[in-house]
Amino acid sequence: MSKSLTSLRPRRRVIAAAVAVVLTAGALAAVCPVTAASAAGYPSWSDVEQAKASKDAQQAKVTEIKALLDDLASKASAAQASAAAAGKAYQDAQTKYDAATLEQQTLQDQADEAERTAKQSEAQAGQLAAQLGRASANDVTTDILTHPSASGDLLYELGAMSKLSEQADGIYSQASQDRGVAQGLADRAEQAKEALGALAEAAQTKMQAAQDAADRAQTAVDAEADNKARLEAQLTLLTTNAKNVEAAYDKGVAAEKARRAAAEAAAARQAAAAAKAAATSQGGSGGGTPNSSGWVRPAGGYQTSPYGYRVDPYTHYRALHAGVDLAPACYAPIYAAHSGTVTFAANGGGYGNEVVLDNGGGISTAYGHIVDGGILVSVGQHVEAGQQIAKIGSTGWSTGCHLHFETRVNGSAVDPVPFMAARGISV
Repeated sequence: MSKSLTSLRPRRRVIAAAVAVVLTAGALAAVCPVTAASAAGYPSWSDVEQAKASKDAQQAKVTEIKALLDDLASKASAAQASAAAAGKAYQDAQTKYDAATLEQQTLQDQADEAERTAKQSEAQAGQLAAQLGRASANDVTTDILTHPSASGDLLYELGAMSKLSEQADGIYSQASQDRGVAQGLADRAEQAKEALGALAEAAQTKMQAAQDAADRAQTAVDAEADNKARLEAQLTLLTTNAKNVEAAYDKGVAAEKARRAAAEAAAARQAAAAAKAAATSQGGSGGGTPNSSGWVRPAGGYQTSPYGYRVDPYTHYRALHAGVDLAPACYAPIYAAHSGTVTFAANGGGYGNEVVLDNGGGISTAYGHIVDGGILVSVGQHVEAGQQIAKIGSTGWSTGCHLHFETRVNGSAVDPVPFMAARGISV
């Protein structure tokens, strides 16, 4: 199962605590047993025992083990930093695409309105042209020759024709101006639409890079977890007179397994309690049986921030909030809003630990700010609507426990409230 990068931190703290406690007691506990594969390239207990026969060999083995420990820590740290940077790059690219999409939609709306105005102006100009055509049929020169005594009427007619002509000039000019505005906005909207393709591709590429970097970081931290405790135990064997270090190490492995099992059981009870609290909250519950459209509410709790531009409470800058926030209790369940396939499960920069689902038909949903260690699915996994996929947290650019929930159509973020309402779900 793939885990988010930041979900590794509690595990590392457990390792450090276990190492400190056992070294103090002259023995060593480990996070997990070492497989043959994970031990490849590392000293065996037999190698360490043999090295104690010679002072030079002992010192060489100590130097080797210390170098291995430093290399493990360095690789894990570098991989985590790389994953964090990749997550930030993904978030930046996604945010840029979302802002550009909203701008393009605004331009298109303005262009559509300008097109309606231009058509109205052109229709008015056409009506005036027809009126002038009918007026010209009654030739004024003929009237002067055939009715020389009706000079007052003729002067009035001449004046009316002059005013009508002036009015026509103004209407024609306005129609031309309105058409120019409409065309200009249409051109800008089209240019913005063309630019969206490159931005969408960049966001997708950055997302994949962030997932790859998180996977590499997971591998590096797993390698450190699998080998650090054993290597430190071997150092203890080399540099002290402690007896039965290997036996104490094996005993620590079993103890740590039991501790982790108890911790997972406690976490499950905590999640169940949080789910119950969320279900009874005024903001509504999440999960459950999908409705006839196949959708469920992704979490319980109140909606604390809507879709749209706002002053971000974390960065304090005005920015597009491309989803809605739901705030049940910390560790409360996050459910798949619709069945789909996991396309991202990693560090998403400002999104924190994030899961993205491809729900089919050009629709995708995203779930951000997941608690460290709270991603329960992996990339490529198929999930059903209402299935728990994560736990509420406050990672990334967050000021408190909540779910940042996004709905996207063909990659473009849309307001989840009307989107979900159209599918029978209130958020």
